[in-house]
Amino acid sequence: MIEEIDMQIMHAAEAFDKAIEHLAFELNKIRAGKASPAMLNGLMVEYYGAPTPLSQIANVSTPDARTISIQPWEKKMLAAIERAIFEANMGITPMNDGEVVRLIIPLMSEERRVMMVKQAKAAGEESRVGIRAHRHKVMDFIKKQVKDGFPEDLGKRKEDEVQKMVEGYSSKIEKMIEVKEKDIMTV
Repeated sequence: MIEEIDMQIMHAAEAFDKAIEHLAFELNKIRAGKASPAMLNGLMVEYYGAPTPLSQIANVSTPDARTISIQPWEKKMLAAIERAIFEANMGITPMNDGEVVRLIIPLMSEERRVMMVKQAKAAGEESRVGIRAHRHKVMDFIKKQVKDGFPEDLGKRKEDEVQKMVEGYSSKIEKMIEVKEKDIMTV
């Protein structure tokens, strides 16, 4: 029985790690007024009829704090990259000079910054909800095992172990949101 409970706890820890990874990915997509190649992570470009990640068809760099430069391996991909950026609805107009696509990141208004912070907090809450859902599954499993004859004091210890894990992951989420909020609000 204890092996089954430990297995459930291990699966929950993996799910918690995935929630943190997903949050990091989502926070990377939220722009903070500074140019970052990570803003284009997940951008798919039509390449010979197949959606392909931008990073596989072009070199993405940041020549300065407000510019992203995208230099495709093949010049004929410039139009497809521009189209993908427009379709991604990033709020940035790409500029194509025939060699490189440039994205000039506009300075964000205070109102826009507050909106981005809300978006970051919503992503954090989404991760917390996922973690709580997995905690609930494990706690129910432990309670069922106790009902089926597993020692109650050991069950309580396992529940405390899971709760401590959840609190640790929740504080990680909180720190990630604080860092992103500071990044967004810094002019």
